Amino acid sequence: MAHIAHIAIKVEDLDKAAEFYEKVFGFTPKGKSRSEDRSRRGVYDGKIDLTFLKYDSEDAAMAKAAGAGPCIHHFAVEVENMAQTVAKIREFGCEILSDPTKAPVKFRIPGGPIMEIVPQGRYQKRLDERLSS
Repeated sequence: MAHIAHIAIKVEDLDKAAEFYEKVFGFTPKGKSRSEDRSRRGVYDGKIDLTFLKYDSEDAAMAKAAGAGPCIHHFAVEVENMAQTVAKIREFGCEILSDPTKAPVKFRIPGGPIMEIVPQGRYQKRLDERLSS
């Protein structure tokens, strides 16, 4: 069965966002990482992780897609069969925002918000690796 794996939030300050969840709610730190146009920092509540995104520029394609300023950027759902799920997404007429043959597949759900699908276990494996190092 598919389930929500993470929620990504676009923020102005990665460290303050993570510190808030760690100190107020006791979430486990997941560490930092970097992509081409953004930095990430995450926390984990034991079931779902929160990933904070800080874009180098609000002009980055995915920063623009989510909207100006801080916001919930997207949420990810782990699925059993990526190709089959992409086909179903297309049946609904969703706008696909990334390469539909490579995970994660980002798309705009009916009504507008961004979502992504990933193969089952993708984030648990990465979390286990981070927590063991």
